[in-house]
Amino acid sequence: MPEMLLLRPLTEEETCDLRVLAHGQKVEARLRDRARICWLSHQGKRVREIVARVGVGDATVRHWITRVNAQGLAGLADAPRIGRPPTYTSDEIGTVIATSLTPPDDLGLPFGSWTLDRLAAYLHEERGIAIKRSRIGEILQAEGLRWRTQETWFGERVDPAFAEKRGRSSPSTKRPLTGVS
Repeated sequence: MPEMLLLRPLTEEETCDLRVLAHGQKVEARLRDRARICWLSHQGKRVREIVARVGVGDATVRHWITRVNAQGLAGLADAPRIGRPPTYTSDEIGTVIATSLTPPDDLGLPFGSWTLDRLAAYLHEERGIAIKRSRIGEILQAEGLRWRTQETWFGERVDPAFAEKRGRSSPSTKRPLTGVS
């Protein structure tokens, strides 16, 4: 049978802070649950009673009480998690953004605007950054940048006399009637 586990004696300041965390309405839910576990233990409740009241497992209750006993109230916060390291360094991401904002003409390239494919090829060949076009798009979108859409003619033509200068579109097109017949 596991031995009885209780929260260590708290200072007045820790007690006040723990009460605020355990009963606060604007506290993150998982932090509030952790604080409630410790608050109930501070009140003298046993692990089984805390499990029933909070609705978590026995191991969870023991984990948070043990962690607060060792680290204080700072132990209620999320610990840093180990995960996959970033694929691209911040310098490489900065290079991607800076290159995309630089006109290709300034780099001596034979085209006037970037596409994702051109940018990916340039970064790989000239800068040594092997990056997919989809990842470039994600980086630029996260930075608030987006590609210009190709401009087309909508609305008024630039030249108001364009239709007269152009003439009929084909010989089979009839001219519209202008007067009353």
